[in-house]
Amino acid sequence: MQQREGNSPLGLRPVLFVVGAFLTILGVAMLVPAAVDLAGGDPDWISFFVSGALTVLVGLLLTFANFDRNITLSRHQAFLLTVLSWLGVTAFSAMPFHLSRFRMSYTDAFFEAISGLTTTGATVITGLDLAPPGILLWRSLLHWLGGIGIVVMAISLLPFLRVGGMQLFKMESSDTGDKVLGKVSQLGAALVLIYIALTTLCTVFYLLGGMTLFEAVNHAMSTLSTGGYSTSDSSIAHFNSHFINWVAIVFMICGGVPFTLFIRMGRGGVRVLFSDLQVRGFLGFLILTSVILTVWMMLTGKEDLFDTFSHVMFSVVSVVTTTGFASADHTQWGNLAVASFFALLFVGGCTGSTAGGIKIFRFHIAWKLFVSHIHRLISPNAVEVQRYGDRRITEDVAASVLLFFFIYIATVGGITLFLAAVGLDWVTAISGAATAVGNVGPGLGDIIGPAGNFQPLPDAAKWALSVGMLLGRLEFFSVLVLLFWRFWRD
Repeated sequence: MQQREGNSPLGLRPVLFVVGAFLTILGVAMLVPAAVDLAGGDPDWISFFVSGALTVLVGLLLTFANFDRNITLSRHQAFLLTVLSWLGVTAFSAMPFHLSRFRMSYTDAFFEAISGLTTTGATVITGLDLAPPGILLWRSLLHWLGGIGIVVMAISLLPFLRVGGMQLFKMESSDTGDKVLGKVSQLGAALVLIYIALTTLCTVFYLLGGMTLFEAVNHAMSTLSTGGYSTSDSSIAHFNSHFINWVAIVFMICGGVPFTLFIRMGRGGVRVLFSDLQVRGFLGFLILTSVILTVWMMLTGKEDLFDTFSHVMFSVVSVVTTTGFASADHTQWGNLAVASFFALLFVGGCTGSTAGGIKIFRFHIAWKLFVSHIHRLISPNAVEVQRYGDRRITEDVAASVLLFFFIYIATVGGITLFLAAVGLDWVTAISGAATAVGNVGPGLGDIIGPAGNFQPLPDAAKWALSVGMLLGRLEFFSVLVLLFWRFWRD
């Protein structure tokens, strides 16, 4: 992505062209739930048709008005595109919610839309079991579209922008060892095909577990995108099925690992899965945490080992992959479980996946930096080269990772203070901030816990949480860089 000669760093034409293309795709996608409602005789189809027509119109106007055969992006334009595309798509995605029979305020509609697109899964809607099918499908579609957008962004755009240590995974044209496929277009096409194939496979298994076709499609899209929207207020617990729980566990894990891994597995077999340092750490962490919590629960009175382990594993995977599905209310499992799940809100999945959170690779790098610092205190003259797998951890990667940790905690802290200032109790405030920034979904407490939702929160809190979701999903620096005058001056 190089700046085209004669094109200013912040020339808006290429940015608006791409935003217009995204809006056009979004508007066409709105016709899917419109058709579902129309086929079922639900009058809500009008809200999707009107929203879709307006979105396509705006998208086409932006596309044709800014068309250029040689569209290229500078680094400045890439930052601007990242933020404007997510904000623009969210603003238009909210319209069907606002116009639907729910008559949601635009604040609630925007919250639901950005929660869907960032695959957070926090919801303000109650009565999902009786909701129009179009609304349910639209929520799942937002997850699904946002999920593939996140994967492409994490693999192709964020490393290029040198955000949060993601440059460690940058696929340089001169470094053939790191390249998965020869061209970005080939990589993008392969990722989309894998995403569709996994979603289809997940749908089939959900059908085998007893879901209807509509339920299976919706939950498959939510599962692969690690989003967590369900067709029932009681989430996955509605089906009361261990088979469905384990299907969800497997495909939530699939959504939490790098999607390029599936391309490599197609060439190198299953052994590739265990040769990836990040994936080994991710899977090991899930298993170890689940075993520890299961043992603790058995020691505190639980009798059925398989039932206990199933629910613990489901909840751990759901929170760590930032999906947010619930098979049981883990806030009722005792103080250790509550404290553990609060800590898990910060972990996240692998880079290049649909999961949010801090990400496993950053914890691994932070640990390596800690050990290296201890070694230098013991042997000041020793020289160590830190590596993450076969990649060298350079100084700018290390600084970027540590700054990411700082900004992440500072953002959670700032939003927590704001939520407390607008009247929320400290449990709701701190868990709400953590779950929004980590794109997890449910928080802790009676209001926003696994058995509640975000509807009772004041509008100011919902807007603050919406900002948190966007900051967490775009890895902070992509947004924060726009707040500095030097960005616009240069």
